[in-house]
Amino acid sequence: MEKSNPYQVAISQVRNVGRILGLDEGMIEILTKPKREFTVNFPVKMDDGSIKVFTGYRVQHSIARGPCKGGVRYHPGVTLDEVRALSMWMTWKCATVGLPFGGAKGGVICDPKKMSKGELERMTRRFTTEIAPIIGPHEDILAPDVYTDAQTMAWIMDTYSMGAGYSVPGVVTGKPIHLGGSEGREEATSRGVMYCIREAMNVNDIDPQRSTVAIQGFGNVGKNAARLLKDELGARIVAVSDSSGGVHDPAGLDLEALEAHKKATGSVKGFKGARDITNEEVLELECTVLVPAALEGVIDAGNAGKIKARIVAEGANGPTSPEADRILFERGITLVPDILCNAGGVTVSYFEWVQDLQYLFWSAGEIKNRLNQIMTYAFAKVYATARSRNVDMRTAAYILAVQEVVKATKERGIYP
Repeated sequence: MEKSNPYQVAISQVRNVGRILGLDEGMIEILTKPKREFTVNFPVKMDDGSIKVFTGYRVQHSIARGPCKGGVRYHPGVTLDEVRALSMWMTWKCATVGLPFGGAKGGVICDPKKMSKGELERMTRRFTTEIAPIIGPHEDILAPDVYTDAQTMAWIMDTYSMGAGYSVPGVVTGKPIHLGGSEGREEATSRGVMYCIREAMNVNDIDPQRSTVAIQGFGNVGKNAARLLKDELGARIVAVSDSSGGVHDPAGLDLEALEAHKKATGSVKGFKGARDITNEEVLELECTVLVPAALEGVIDAGNAGKIKARIVAEGANGPTSPEADRILFERGITLVPDILCNAGGVTVSYFEWVQDLQYLFWSAGEIKNRLNQIMTYAFAKVYATARSRNVDMRTAAYILAVQEVVKATKERGIYP
């Protein structure tokens, strides 16, 4: 399966909406070109005493609606175009759910699975120092992403704070709670996915307790989404996969036992009582809801016609190509797009940032209620736009998001 260039996909999505909204070429250029791109090459001392030079990126797409916000990923496949696309999607994601942020994204080309904790810490601290001039609680707030976590954020916050001379918890979100992190942050993206699936089932007259779910990706998002869909909606999880492959059981998977199996063996494959399947097969299973929660570009023109789910809920960023969007829409499949579906993570990140700035923290119950309100309202707005304009939900979300950014850009004007 040939992967499309994510940045070209992101540009084509904006151009599509630009045509619908009648935007001029100058505005489309503003929307599709990142405000700032920072590439750094930096040395790190490895455990064996050798020196390795890593390449990292921080791309800031827009500051029209507020400071930049976005994750940092550690992965061998990180590219500048991928980071550009992800930063742009973050802008639309924040605008879709009404957060006062623009999008950013960062990444370091590395294989964290082959690095020790000490090597990861030294690399993280050096990368933070390299990008320190362009980040900050009022400039650009970092967050976890692929193969980064609360510990990574603690290192970034500490490194940035050492430079400032005092603690600056608001420079990152997704921190440990005792360092200014927020309740509910770890499951926030998955909880947002669950709320969106609940709303999508509602508009499609689907009984959650009679529904089946297949999830591609069993990292933080996929694992927590599986648990929440089962525990809070009563859905049956029939398949999950990780980077090595997947497992399928039409009767429903025992998630606790599956987690224990993955912890013991490093993979979901070989789980007792389930059939081993490939990541590609997970996408094409008979199910009510499909949750692609792994990497970009997994649903394309080649397999979109084979998807049997009634609802596709994008837990990952950019898992569906524009051609696949069209095919799924024509087949009557409800696709809840990434910029809405997985916006729970950035929404609770926003809550964390607000709490850090005012040094006043909310309970887990308050976080859930606020997130539920925002996600439910955003879904209703996007769904209503899709129906009134007779477009797919991604196009509807983009229409709403791009309108917000265009409005802010025009009202601010062009400096000087």
